[in-house]
Amino acid sequence: MLHFLRLILMGVHFLVAAVVNFAIVFLRPFNPDNTRLCGAVYSMPALRILGLKAELDIDGIRAHPNPFVIVANHQSNYDLFVLGCTVPRRTVTIGKTSLKWMPLFGQIYWLAGNVLIDRGNAAKAKAAMLKTTEVMQKEDTSIWVFAEGTRNLGQDLLPFKKGAFQMAISAGVPIMPLCTSSYKKTMRLNRWHAGTVKIRSLPPILTVGLTQDDVPALMERCHSQMRACIAEMDAEIAAAA
Repeated sequence: MLHFLRLILMGVHFLVAAVVNFAIVFLRPFNPDNTRLCGAVYSMPALRILGLKAELDIDGIRAHPNPFVIVANHQSNYDLFVLGCTVPRRTVTIGKTSLKWMPLFGQIYWLAGNVLIDRGNAAKAKAAMLKTTEVMQKEDTSIWVFAEGTRNLGQDLLPFKKGAFQMAISAGVPIMPLCTSSYKKTMRLNRWHAGTVKIRSLPPILTVGLTQDDVPALMERCHSQMRACIAEMDAEIAAAA
């Protein structure tokens, strides 16, 4: 019953948040700080509705000067509500072009200044990637990427795609790993306290002096650090249960 009630409240919240966020992006379209504001509107009430306790250890990422590339793990559609409150200033995300046509959310996502990539068109995808490099170098803006490329459903961290790492090296900016505990497999929406989620940023991984030949090693380094951090946070949550 509580699970069903929460889903109803989340539906209402999503519609109300969409109205608020549409006003934000309509008044300042394509402003790179829109994603931070819209993320907070989606996230902060949602965490209370879902009954999730979020423990944030992200001062490092908030204090680090732009630009950088955030590499985060992607578990489910709930990431919008769980991670929305962690978006740093002047940070945009990369998403599929098809998101633009999703009612309400898609139009907000586009007007918020996020980068849309047509993954089925190699030439357009490459042009979009080059654009993000220029944005980072010239517009004091960082990029958020779910490097797995798809949802892992709270299971083990999936292999990373190359795009985020190629962008970081091309722009000469650091990788900022952002790790979220495996909340998807432990969240219990039928309980008053549905669970705890830990979100932790790791020290920056510098890319200055690296070339595209270094991408595989950079990917492996980031993947291993994030996998170890996620396992550590999962163990902390299990010990406190």
